[in-house]
Amino acid sequence: MLIVGGRQAANNNAHATFTPRLSGVLLLGYNAPMKRYPIPARQCRAEIQVSNSRFIATLAPAFSVEEARAFIARIREEFADATHNVPAYVIGHGASVIAHCNDDGEPSGTAGRPALAVLQGSGLGDAALVITRYFGGTKLGTGGLVRAYGDAAREVLARAPLAEKVPTQTVMLAAPYALFEQVRLLVAAYQGQILDEEFAADVTLTARFALEHVEAFQAALLELSNGTLQAEVVESDEATIMPIEGTLQDYV
Repeated sequence: MLIVGGRQAANNNAHATFTPRLSGVLLLGYNAPMKRYPIPARQCRAEIQVSNSRFIATLAPAFSVEEARAFIARIREEFADATHNVPAYVIGHGASVIAHCNDDGEPSGTAGRPALAVLQGSGLGDAALVITRYFGGTKLGTGGLVRAYGDAAREVLARAPLAEKVPTQTVMLAAPYALFEQVRLLVAAYQGQILDEEFAADVTLTARFALEHVEAFQAALLELSNGTLQAEVVESDEATIMPIEGTLQDYV
């Protein structure tokens, strides 16, 4: 749920355009999506073994069909000697999604479809998956293949580090050494990321926040410094990838 000017936006499918001002600093306006969704924070991999066949599942973020195809091509090149490299991807999330899968030589409907079904059911968006199979000499049958590819997809999803695409502001401020540690704690309290610290007469600190936390951080900073410190907004980004804690189970 998005907080706009201190009020909760009721319609999760709506979009809000707003340009808040913080203590005389104009923040750039955003056409901000109301609903966030989890994406893979980075590439990850998991492996299972079924009747001597190895199933290696590789998951990565992909924000366009072109990125998904490039990822699939890279994994196929990495595992060029594998029996199958089965791809599936979802670009976007919810009603606005492009989905694709392929069985890569496995019997029709036994590999790509179960992998895609698990991926779509996970709630992830902007994700590409390749499940690599090294045949172990034992045929698994139709049902066995469906279970194996689905289980491989579930295994990598259970391990996937998560992130969200959120609008952010990067801010910069110069803090006296006497307040430096307290400012660092304040950044963490408002879920900011410290990007840089420069030590001179004062400490110049650069940090990034989700847009929804900037106003509260600015207010807390003014209170901490008795009105002497204010962060300057130096960069705005409508879709920063911000890591989030927990697993997909925690997210839902």
